[in-house]
Amino acid sequence: MGKGMKTNKSYSKRLKVTKNGKILARKAGFNHFNAKQSRNKQLGGKKGVEFVIKNKPMSHLLPFT
Repeated sequence: MGKGMKTNKSYSKRLKVTKNGKILARKAGFNHFNAKQSRNKQLGGKKGVEFVIKNKPMSHLLPFT
């Protein structure tokens, strides 16, 4: 028998868990073409946004749940 489901590592590397258990991910749309944006918008893209996992079991996607 196997040990269970494997963690999706590519997915889990993009997320961070805070000490209170919230899951944070990077904001979308800030990989490139940022030169025309205002500085405030550029720096605002660095902040993480709370991430909610829907329709998939957390244990499959994250090793720390």
